[in-house]
Amino acid sequence: MLREKIKQATQILGEKNVDMWLTFVRETEAVYDPCLDLILGTNCTWQSAFIITRCGKTIAIVGSLDHERIHITELYQDIRKYIGSFKEEFVSVLNEHNPRNIAINISKSDYISDGLTHGMYQLLKEYTANTAYHDRFISSQEIVSALRGRKTASEISRIKDAIHLTENIYAQVSAFMQPGKSERDVAKYILGLVKQNMVITAWEENSCPAVFTGPDTAGAHADPTDRKIKKGHVLNIDFGVKKDEYCSDIQRTWYFLKDGETQAPAEVQKGFNTIIEAVQMAKDVIKPGKLGWEIDAVARDHIVSKGYPEYPHGLGHQVGRSTHDGAGLLGPRWERYRNTPYLPIEVDQVFTIEPRLPIEGYGVATVEEMIVVTKDGCEWLSHPQKEIFLL
Repeated sequence: MLREKIKQATQILGEKNVDMWLTFVRETEAVYDPCLDLILGTNCTWQSAFIITRCGKTIAIVGSLDHERIHITELYQDIRKYIGSFKEEFVSVLNEHNPRNIAINISKSDYISDGLTHGMYQLLKEYTANTAYHDRFISSQEIVSALRGRKTASEISRIKDAIHLTENIYAQVSAFMQPGKSERDVAKYILGLVKQNMVITAWEENSCPAVFTGPDTAGAHADPTDRKIKKGHVLNIDFGVKKDEYCSDIQRTWYFLKDGETQAPAEVQKGFNTIIEAVQMAKDVIKPGKLGWEIDAVARDHIVSKGYPEYPHGLGHQVGRSTHDGAGLLGPRWERYRNTPYLPIEVDQVFTIEPRLPIEGYGVATVEEMIVVTKDGCEWLSHPQKEIFLL
């Protein structure tokens, strides 16, 4: 997998007209650059540089005791070890390759591309003072965005496996849930299934799964509480697993029938139907080259047209090694998202689609589906929920 991504990185450097991509780190067990997930897969101790060039050269500069660890990965053709000074080897590599530009992991918009700490940036500037390279540093955001976003066939296969397991767990939780159970009871049951399957949750366990029942929930991203399920509640679960280092992220919605009811009330059904319509409308317009905000606007405008407020977040994010995998976003043109809604959608990116709306007196209607972008549009990765689950 790592070899695939390094090869892909070389191609992206050529496409972006960048001579060298530098990931500069130290003590990575404590301060971990997310890019290491794609180019190294292990930790290092002292100041270390992992360099990929547009001509396909891979170079590592590491402390002497880290040399063997990096050698074992078989990812770097040229591994240079130092004892006293990183600077000497580093400047030597720059002189040998004389890059016109050096992409480093800094970004104002994309946290996945912003792994270089300020102190390490200052060291780079110090090491290159009085050299031609001092002013050749640029952001690696375009490289990291493409590398992280363009999933290989192997990556998509792993994501599908995580989705399959998540959907199996969702199928089991319906039989467990009933009025009188608490949000925490439901979460504990799901976490038991996660452990049985020997995987981990896609994000921290205290809020994965997130479980919300009824009209007075704590809201998205909150931890499950002791709030009890009651008849007449709409209940949502937001959940995913990480399997073989890749994640799923799916939401589902249930309604608990009151005595004498055989179907959800009209206002509940209307809210749920509006969400399903918005998801399908967004999926229908996703295609390479479209901007993320354009997709968000389709779903957002439909929900508002039905008399509901705007959802207070983006329509969808990328998923991969993390549930929020950085880079391009299906989101509104809000300042908090900076340039991420303006990035063009690309083939093989994996996104969620997850609008929501309140149903007064009942709870929240939402689903979260996963899609992969194709040459002509996109395809479902999850099996979309089309009907509200009745219990």
